[in-house]
Amino acid sequence: MNKEDIENLKTLLDSPKKIAITMHRNPDGDAMGSTLGLYHFLKQKGHDATVVSPNEFPDFLEWLPATNNVIIFERENDKAVTILEEADIIFTLDFNAFGRTGEQMQKVLEKLDTTYIMIDHHQKPDDYAKYMFSDTSYGSTCEMVYHFIHQLDESKYINKTIGTCLYTGIVTDSGSFRYPSTTGTTHRVVAEFIDLGIDNAAIHSALYDNHSHNRIQILARALSNMKVMPEHKTSYSFLSQEELISLGNTKGDTEGVVNYGLSIKGIDFTAFFTENKDEGIVKISFRSRGNFDVNKYAREHFNGGGHINAAGGRSDESLEATIQKFIATLATIKVD
Repeated sequence: MNKEDIENLKTLLDSPKKIAITMHRNPDGDAMGSTLGLYHFLKQKGHDATVVSPNEFPDFLEWLPATNNVIIFERENDKAVTILEEADIIFTLDFNAFGRTGEQMQKVLEKLDTTYIMIDHHQKPDDYAKYMFSDTSYGSTCEMVYHFIHQLDESKYINKTIGTCLYTGIVTDSGSFRYPSTTGTTHRVVAEFIDLGIDNAAIHSALYDNHSHNRIQILARALSNMKVMPEHKTSYSFLSQEELISLGNTKGDTEGVVNYGLSIKGIDFTAFFTENKDEGIVKISFRSRGNFDVNKYAREHFNGGGHINAAGGRSDESLEATIQKFIATLATIKVD
């Protein structure tokens, strides 16, 4: 974001506005943390701010400050549409294409004549925002929100509540600070939050030590389904819709399961397939380590995208056919 944009944004945000803040469908810790962190900042500035989520967020994020104020587009459609239509400004966080919000919300966003501000760290952003803070070098949108507030010379507003929200997205999107996108700056930002009084141990416990029995069973089944192909330095796992239903799956229960595929010695590429017959798709999560670009892989083979080491995709074929297609692609790529 250049100096002219920053000065324009300072002027734009200098007087109270109606502001909507939204995120991608199936929000994770970074999406929820960044939108709520920005929400608390804007509320302190005197703005009429509202967070609109395309659909329900996982219950393991319900403890975040002000989640009770989040409007769910799918559940409160009329109210959500009114908020979006009346907004002077709409911030889009942790996504860079309207399609990431789902078909219905995408249609609403595309027809609005308003000022869009994008804060996002994914590749190849669409050209819809008047102001874009788009940078793939950041490991999380939450870290970008921290720097956005600093660029506005408004760091005095960063408090324990904002720090708690932003820490949540940083820790989840960095894999608890173990992914390559974690920098010295990331740790210095987090250190500032800890100095402000956030309870980092309690946040970790709420995120990772607060699982239902059903989620543990789902993880166990996914691990038992895991296949390893050492000749391709690859692993994959899957869950059918029948398995998910029988194990009592709820939103967020499969979060992080894909990462276990990389914990095997000698494996640099992994995939996790979940079947959704109601939507007629198979959702796929990809992870890699080293130089293998799963963003490129997902775009080329499974109508997806994301980051170099973390991406998602989808397939309209059956679960079995999708897995067979995945296996076939391994003969055409080099994992290193």
